Amino acid sequence: MSASADRTHQPFVLREAQVLLARSPASLDALLRGLPEPWTNAHEGGSTWSAFDVIGHLCHGERTDWMPRVRHLMAYGDSLAFERFDRFSQFAAPGPETLASRLDDFAALRAASLRELAALALTDADLDRAGLHPDLGPVTLRQLIATWVTHDLDHLMQVARVLGRQYGDEVGPWRAYLRVVSGVQG
Repeated sequence: MSASADRTHQPFVLREAQVLLARSPASLDALLRGLPEPWTNAHEGGSTWSAFDVIGHLCHGERTDWMPRVRHLMAYGDSLAFERFDRFSQFAAPGPETLASRLDDFAALRAASLRELAALALTDADLDRAGLHPDLGPVTLRQLIATWVTHDLDHLMQVARVLGRQYGDEVGPWRAYLRVVSGVQG
């Protein structure tokens, strides 16, 4: 086995981040579009989010979080903190009312974000620029964009988990082998 095959972490590469960010809308679309509402409105209980809620959150983030913070960091560096992000805004101003329209909205918003990001022609020096998060303190542009990618993947995992748990009681003894329903890490 090569040394690279043992890697559990990848160094940040902007082009790779852009490729991953570009795939999120299509991945979620393929997973969710056309599913019956009981599947897309299901959640894990309490105040957890459904797939419908997650897509609304991702749309809100495209409008008010990722690229606005990139622009802010490039303009102000660490002299002025980012605006706080309301991660529950999709409930206050829900936007499109169907999952299909939310998926379409997310795809269009993400495409615009990626065009704007590419137009910046960021350098390594830009990626190392410091910004100021209102709660976390100093952050770099590289960290912000890496977080954007990881945030997408976190929500893809969340949506898959919520969907997988819909058959959690139906899988019988195989539950022990299915991390998506058993909660076992591995």
